Amino acid sequence: MGKSLTADTDSGPSSLQERSKSDLKGRMRDSHSAAVNSQFNQKNYPVIFGELVILGYNGCLPQGEKGRRKSKYILYRRSHANGIKKSKHYTVKQPQQTKAIQDKGQHSISYTLSRNQAVIVEYTPDEETDMFQIGRSSESPIDFVVIDTPTPDKTENDRMSQQSTISRFACRILIERSPPYTARIFAAGFDSSRNIFLGEKATKWQHNGEIDGLTTNGILIMHPKGSFCGNVAYVPDSLKGQEKNCLWREVSVCGGVYAIRETRSASQKGAKIENETNVLLDGTLIDLCGATLLWRSAEGLKHSPTKKQLEEMIDDLNAARPQCPVGLNTLVIPRKTATLSESDKQPYVYLNCGHVQGLHDWGQNKTTNARTCPMCLSVGPIVKLSMGMEPSFYVDCASPEFAFNPCGHMASERTVRFWSSIAIPHGTNGFHSMCPFCATPLQGDLGFVRLIFQDHVD
Repeated sequence: MGKSLTADTDSGPSSLQERSKSDLKGRMRDSHSAAVNSQFNQKNYPVIFGELVILGYNGCLPQGEKGRRKSKYILYRRSHANGIKKSKHYTVKQPQQTKAIQDKGQHSISYTLSRNQAVIVEYTPDEETDMFQIGRSSESPIDFVVIDTPTPDKTENDRMSQQSTISRFACRILIERSPPYTARIFAAGFDSSRNIFLGEKATKWQHNGEIDGLTTNGILIMHPKGSFCGNVAYVPDSLKGQEKNCLWREVSVCGGVYAIRETRSASQKGAKIENETNVLLDGTLIDLCGATLLWRSAEGLKHSPTKKQLEEMIDDLNAARPQCPVGLNTLVIPRKTATLSESDKQPYVYLNCGHVQGLHDWGQNKTTNARTCPMCLSVGPIVKLSMGMEPSFYVDCASPEFAFNPCGHMASERTVRFWSSIAIPHGTNGFHSMCPFCATPLQGDLGFVRLIFQDHVD
């Protein structure tokens, strides 16, 4: 829908010259503004390494963002480096009596081999890296506090009584302070005394004079196949959702990459994966056993839509004034769930066919609550449509013309195909595909449906 060129064509020479002068001044002003902003940013704003986003939340926590407890954590370059690197290791009989453990200014890891023997690994400051820690604990060493992600079918009592499987000090990420800002993940985080303890029952091993181990429920990672954005290979319809990308690996305390264990807390470690590393790529998934995080690099986020762009997409869809074919009323796609006061404007999607309509009683089976679509007569459930508003979950900037089944969160085709092809760890021994915006397990052959609006029928 381009703008009319009539006004420009009819303009006389003088007005064109004036416009050219005005445009030149504008470009000079914009150029100067950009230079000032660039200089201002370098002086006043730290470098952004990337962000960690918890799957299952649509842009914010239901109870609101509070301090270090939020749905997304942005990792900035620190004003002063706080990274660490291995220094030395030695064997002791009583680790609690050693100077490294008692010194609260000394980072150290204690690997208990038996009641009377432990290996202590000391770490020294590293001016080249910044360290960030993730876990369930609210103690000060934890930068990003993460608790178990509830599924929508759980009641508040279920959530309160559920015992967490996320470690208090789950993992740590070390990021190089200089370009290309390489980020590496390690299992386990340091406590308030700057110690990590792996007990006698923890899985551990020694190889070539080095010691390493795994945490109780482990930290799993899955790197994307190729680029997360723009070049995503997705599962075609012909596979009917039967094949899932499930190349999950476990990362060790020292950053080694291993095949996952038979069960989450099994004592036997998996085989070492020699050709894979703990370096986070744009789109790497990190599972803490209770919550799954998505790592987005600052560079990768340039290829995902912004929140403003997502809102503009909704405005474009609403500008087409989609109608309910039964009530003949105009439907309005809300930016957030439960923001429409007038229920007759809320769009619903028939999950078996994708037709979008308003809420009405036509074709409703009072016994099963199934509904017959008046457009194609297919029978099945309906659900409210709502927009997926977390930009980091998008793998492209295309229009949100698809929705996840059964929750109704809208997203682009590549985005729904990508997430429906990913098997996310569930519990301590299972995997399932889920909507990234609400953590609802996906249903149906594909896990999503193409939306058919009344004004978009083709």
